[in-house]
Amino acid sequence: MSLLDKLQWRYATKKMDSSKSVPQEKVEKILEAIRLTASSSGLQPYELIVITNKDLREKIKGVANNQSQVTDCSHLVVFAAWDNYTAERINAAFDMTETERNFKNDAGVAYRQMLLKNYPARGPEVNFIHTAKQAYIGLGTALIAAAEEGVDSTPMEGFDPKALDEILNLKEKGLRSVVMLPLGYRKEDEDWLVKLKKVRRPKESFISWMN
Repeated sequence: MSLLDKLQWRYATKKMDSSKSVPQEKVEKILEAIRLTASSSGLQPYELIVITNKDLREKIKGVANNQSQVTDCSHLVVFAAWDNYTAERINAAFDMTETERNFKNDAGVAYRQMLLKNYPARGPEVNFIHTAKQAYIGLGTALIAAAEEGVDSTPMEGFDPKALDEILNLKEKGLRSVVMLPLGYRKEDEDWLVKLKKVRRPKESFISWMN
């Protein structure tokens, strides 16, 4: 299957087969794709929390409108964004880049100083909106990577983020939950959506060309 065929195959799975587990190597490939995805200024201002513990997922289900994918999936991935940009976080990212590349130049130093001057001054709520947007870039990559591996997934916002943050102790880590992604395999005989035609806006009303 080509990538477009796999994207045609994927859908937001409504019922997952709890008896099927995604092989660890497939999960690792999906997570690595997220790690390698685009990120503003290379800061990667979010973290991934992969949950397989059944009791913990039962608790999460209770604050996620009892959506069955939370407990029926093989792996539940929570995208948790930084609650703020701080000088410590910005410096850590730039320090790592300079160490890994064994390279430092004036342009990089100036860019670091620009971020240090502007980002923390914007305030935590403005910064959280930005870090959450970065997490969604990772989510998009995850959906494609999962389809490439033949793994079903469902992007989920239908949960109480404050309650989830408390369950996962995210506040203490300077993180806030943004979106969840169950990974697993569809249960075709119980999923009402699986046989329905995939519907998207036609190209004519979705894409504009300016030549």
